[in-house]
Amino acid sequence: MKLQTVLLFGAPGCGKGTQGKALGTLPGYFHCSCGEVFRSLRLDSPLGRVFVQYSSQGQLVPDEPTVQLWREFIENTERASRYDPRQDRLLLDGIPRNVRQAELLADTLDVRAVVHLHCPDPARLVERLQRRALRENRLDDAHVDVIRDRLDTYEKETRPVLEFYGPTVRHTVDAIQKPEAVLRDLLGIVMRL
Repeated sequence: MKLQTVLLFGAPGCGKGTQGKALGTLPGYFHCSCGEVFRSLRLDSPLGRVFVQYSSQGQLVPDEPTVQLWREFIENTERASRYDPRQDRLLLDGIPRNVRQAELLADTLDVRAVVHLHCPDPARLVERLQRRALRENRLDDAHVDVIRDRLDTYEKETRPVLEFYGPTVRHTVDAIQKPEAVLRDLLGIVMRL
C-alpha cells in the first residue's frame, strides 16, 4: 500500500518544520521531518557519523542511507501506533531531497500534493536559520558559510524535485507571510485533497 503523502517543500529556513508540526497536530495527519529523524540519531552510530560528516559541511547525506533511515523510522512509528497509514496522511518535510530519492520512494509514496513554501529572499532565509541555530542549538545552522552551502545545495539538488512531481500536484505558498497566514494557506490546500 502506498502512503498518502503531502510534501512540504522549500529551501532551508522557509518554515517547513514549523508548518509541518502545526499541521501534524490535526487528526488524520502525521508529520515526519527527515532532519529531526537524522538529528535524533546517536552520533556514535555508523549512520550518525555519516550524518555529522555531511551536515557539518552543508551537504546532503547520501540517498540510500537517507531512504533506509526514513523507512526504518516510518516502520517503527507504525509499530508504535503513532502513525496508521490506512487512516493518516503523511506530511513529509526534508525528504525527498533530490530526484534520486524521489525515484527511490516512488513505490512507497502516493504524493497528493507538493506544497512549495516559497521565499525569494536568500538573506531572509540566512537570518531565519541563524535565529533557529541560537534557539534550538542547531549546529547545522550556526555558520553563514554552511548556510550558504545548504542554500546552494537546495538550488542545485533539491529544487528539481518540484519538476519531478509536476504541476498537477504542485502548490506555491508565500513563506514570507506571518506563520499563521502560511498555515491558513496550507490548510486551504490540504483540506481540498
